[in-house]
Amino acid sequence: MADPLLLTLLLAAVAIGWWLGRRKRSDPTTTPVSPTLAKDYFTGLNYLLNDQQDRAIETFVAALEVNSETIETHITLGNLFRTRGEADRAVKIHQNLLARPALTSPQSDRVQLELSRDFLKLGLLDRAERLLKHLVRDTTDEELRLSARHLLADLLEREGEWKEALDAAQPLLHRDEDLRRAAAHWLCELADRERHTASPGPARKHLRQALATDEHCVRANLLLAGLEHDTAHYKKEIRLLKRIPEQDPAFTPTILPHLAQAYRLIDDEDGLIACLQELLEKTPYTSVIIMLAEALRQRDGLPAAIELVSAQLNREPNLSGVDYLMDLYRHQGQGEPDERLVLLKQHTHALLQALPRHRCRRCGFTGDHLHWQCPRCRSWGSTKPITGIEGE
Repeated sequence: MADPLLLTLLLAAVAIGWWLGRRKRSDPTTTPVSPTLAKDYFTGLNYLLNDQQDRAIETFVAALEVNSETIETHITLGNLFRTRGEADRAVKIHQNLLARPALTSPQSDRVQLELSRDFLKLGLLDRAERLLKHLVRDTTDEELRLSARHLLADLLEREGEWKEALDAAQPLLHRDEDLRRAAAHWLCELADRERHTASPGPARKHLRQALATDEHCVRANLLLAGLEHDTAHYKKEIRLLKRIPEQDPAFTPTILPHLAQAYRLIDDEDGLIACLQELLEKTPYTSVIIMLAEALRQRDGLPAAIELVSAQLNREPNLSGVDYLMDLYRHQGQGEPDERLVLLKQHTHALLQALPRHRCRRCGFTGDHLHWQCPRCRSWGSTKPITGIEGE
């Protein structure tokens, strides 16, 4: 039996038993305990002892009278249903609580917060949004208001309402690093939209706000570089791209195609080689080695490229590097290529094709494309190029 479930059911059983005992010891003029209630209690206890969880829950929920002393047990049972993937049953419990006139205002707010979580779980975003906006506006409990703001920001993010999500999250940013990172990406989303509608001024403003919110936001500098590229300011683009390895070295492979294109548009191949050599000293990723080797091959010839790649592989073996080195050896040979080399090249190429290129550092989700928000765990900026013998 799952520990949280067992504890919750035991709590319900204890609550009912305590309430029954209290009623028996109370003033004789009060209404006596219902025989049905006492029977339901022992029936539920029997289900619990026989490991029949669902039937025990249903019996205890039916038997447990809603009052100020049992409200927490009802809320806990509802939350238990939600965590077990039965949010529809959680909704019934929490809506039943709200219908009780005995609830105080703070208790009502607490139940509405849990009900909004139920609706979020079920995908009923409009209902959840109405409840959360009401709590943000009207509750007197400041901690509950902040929880409602956090949930509202999450809901608005799911709907792609970036500006509204920022407004909801603003009071929380100083205390939540993950939320600051998310807010920077929401600003990037706004800027990306503006870039594609030919509004570079507002886009730049939002990207500067993103960097002020999270100085490590690689995406903001990448988009700023894209804006400079759009207006043919390639030297400014290069300066912005060079900031990214300082923000997060793991994203160095991401900038390389943009960097190479910008240098070639200003016809500065030597500048590209110098830049790549500098990057290689700081971030010796395979994609840097291969791009530098290709540039040296064009300028200085095949032996220079082979020497560079061989030296780097001796320091740190890498499958992509080996695959590229075999290409160089094939071009170096005279006449027909060695069949053994061709076969090895086929194998390494097949292995590389089967490997993912990016991995989320939070949940481990992998894929070929860089997702700024992980499709599985929904965290922002946690997906990065894979490193190691089978990666960069």
